[in-house]
Amino acid sequence: MAGSDPSQGLSSNTPCPVPPEQRPLEQYKELQNSLFFAWAQKNIAQPLIQSWLIAMPLTLYLATGSFQLRHDPAALTAAGAAGACVVPLLMLTRQWLGWRTVLRRLTSTQVEYEESGWYDGQVWEKPLAWRQQDLLVATHEVKPVLRQIQLALATTAGLLLLATGLCQAL
Repeated sequence: MAGSDPSQGLSSNTPCPVPPEQRPLEQYKELQNSLFFAWAQKNIAQPLIQSWLIAMPLTLYLATGSFQLRHDPAALTAAGAAGACVVPLLMLTRQWLGWRTVLRRLTSTQVEYEESGWYDGQVWEKPLAWRQQDLLVATHEVKPVLRQIQLALATTAGLLLLATGLCQAL
C-alpha cells in the first residue's frame, strides 16, 4: 500500500489511516484538476467577464419588467449591469470557500476524516514531514490563489456597488 500512494512516501514509518481522498494534499490536487476551481489559478478575470456577459441579457430582460426602467435606457442598462454582477460574485464566493477549506486543512496539524462515511469522525495527527509539505503547498500555492480571489471579490463587489449607485443616480 505504501508504494501505490505517493503521499505515503513522506511518512513510511507512520501508517496513515486517512482515506486517500480525504487527505489535504489530495484535496488540493482535486481542486487543481477541477474545471471550475482551476481557473482561479490562471486568468481569473476571463471567466468572470464571460459569466457577466452571459448573465447581462437575462438581467436586462428581467429589468424590462419595470415600467420606469423600460422607458429609461441608461437606468435599464445600469440595472442590468448591476444584476449581472451577482453571478460572478456567487462564483467567486464558491471559489473562496473551496480554496479556504483546503488551506485550513493543509495548515492544520491534524486531519479530520470519516472512515466509513457514517459520521464516525476521527482525528489523525500529521507527521512532521506531512506538516512541512502541506505548509509549503499552503504558503506557495494556495495562499496566492486566495489573495487573487479576494481581490476579484472586492473588485466585483465594488463594481456591483458602483452600478447600483449609478442606477439610483439615473
